[in-house]
Amino acid sequence: MELKKSPDGGWGWVIVLVSFFTQFLCYGSPLAVGVLYIEWLDAFGEGKGKTAWVGSLASGVGLLASPVCSLCVSSFGARTVTIFSGFMVAGGLMLSSFAPNIYFLFFSYGIVVGLGCGLLYTATVTITCQYFDDRRGLALGLISTGSSVGLFMYAALQRMLVEFYGLDGCLLIVGALALNILACGSLMRPLQSSDCPKKIVPEDLPDRYSIYNEKGKNLEENINILDKSYSSEEKCKSTLANGDWKQESLLHKNPTVTHTKEPETYKKKVAEQTYFCKQLAKRKWQLYKNYCGETMTLFKNKVFSALFIAILLFDIGGFPPSLLMEDVARSSNVKEEEFIMPLISIIGIMTAVGKLLLGILADFKWINTLYLYVATLIIMGLALCAIPFAKSYVTLALLSGILGFLTGNWSIFPYVTTKTVGIEKLAHAYGILMFFAGLGNSLGPPIVGWFYDWTQTYDIAFYFSGFCVLLGGFILLLAALPSWDTCNKQLPKPAPTTFLYKVASNV
Repeated sequence: MELKKSPDGGWGWVIVLVSFFTQFLCYGSPLAVGVLYIEWLDAFGEGKGKTAWVGSLASGVGLLASPVCSLCVSSFGARTVTIFSGFMVAGGLMLSSFAPNIYFLFFSYGIVVGLGCGLLYTATVTITCQYFDDRRGLALGLISTGSSVGLFMYAALQRMLVEFYGLDGCLLIVGALALNILACGSLMRPLQSSDCPKKIVPEDLPDRYSIYNEKGKNLEENINILDKSYSSEEKCKSTLANGDWKQESLLHKNPTVTHTKEPETYKKKVAEQTYFCKQLAKRKWQLYKNYCGETMTLFKNKVFSALFIAILLFDIGGFPPSLLMEDVARSSNVKEEEFIMPLISIIGIMTAVGKLLLGILADFKWINTLYLYVATLIIMGLALCAIPFAKSYVTLALLSGILGFLTGNWSIFPYVTTKTVGIEKLAHAYGILMFFAGLGNSLGPPIVGWFYDWTQTYDIAFYFSGFCVLLGGFILLLAALPSWDTCNKQLPKPAPTTFLYKVASNV
């Protein structure tokens, strides 16, 4: 089904508003989980590496399931998926308040909340890309700031709720707030199709699945069999309906005739249904093969291949600061009196600023968005390597602001993906990339936590994180060096003209 041209305004701004609040409500608590992380360390007494799995799963599971999330959005639409996922996020948060141990949190907070967030993220990005084309960078930047503002607000909110109502009361109240996602989802009106969908006639069903030939039986023969069986049934029904009691009495007098005809009709119907199921199964298999073929085609694009490596390494190294920065300050013996603002809140507000500014920059024609994304990766890698040298609140706050701003490159990542593979393959490619991003999110914080449990310091852990982000940035830079036009798959225009002139001259 072909969608109408993107309106770049109108109801699209309502979509931007509700998508902003959707990401605000669903990602506020998972991104500000660093506040809860310290409480869980004290409540359950587990190691930093094991406890970090809760927050990493909440951010990683949804991304790991991105191919499934993309399929759900394509099949059921953004509105339905948003409403269903709102129940998941709210239920998971409320269920986490009754957690007896850390393993229960792996399921309730990590998997249930994480999967709901993944579905909501895919739904908001997909419907925004459908409504905007020329202003897509700005629109994506605006909606993605919702999660950053949520991180800023929820970091202070959760700390206050923990002080007044305890950890369990905090999770119950945050879960209740997440129910507002249902109202946001109800306003996500799908973009209407440009052409009316073709009405499926029952007689056309066999032809839809007749793309395969079967030696043992021809499709026309099966259709004739069905026509004969249907015509005989209709005759029988019409005679009974007209009150032909003589025919009915004959059937009762001669039961052997009915017993011989019924098995034949039954066998014909079973044969036809079996053939139809075979054709359906073969078509499904062909669709699966086409999906695999399209995936292989995507990975033949060297920029896309470098992009999935970069996003994997970026999330392994770039995600831990938002989860562990509060514990980094406590491990560096920074006094609580020096905290003017929570470090997680600084990361959150600067991420919102970064997403908005980078999204605006992506709309300028003279800015190469891919190189802009690479620059954010390289600078972020250097900032991560500088964290072990920060021993005061001021330096940690400064680095938190830089890391938060550069994390705002999430707003231009869908834009880069669209320019790399095209809008037609966006859902497919984005699902694959988000799977690797989720893998990085799931592995990053536990690895950093294990480094601390092993060395009793975060120095080696953040050197490792910075190296991962730098490596991903340089790999993507090398893949993108030849030309940005190769990412758009645009052939040079003068080439065919020159070729035609040569042919004409030879003639």
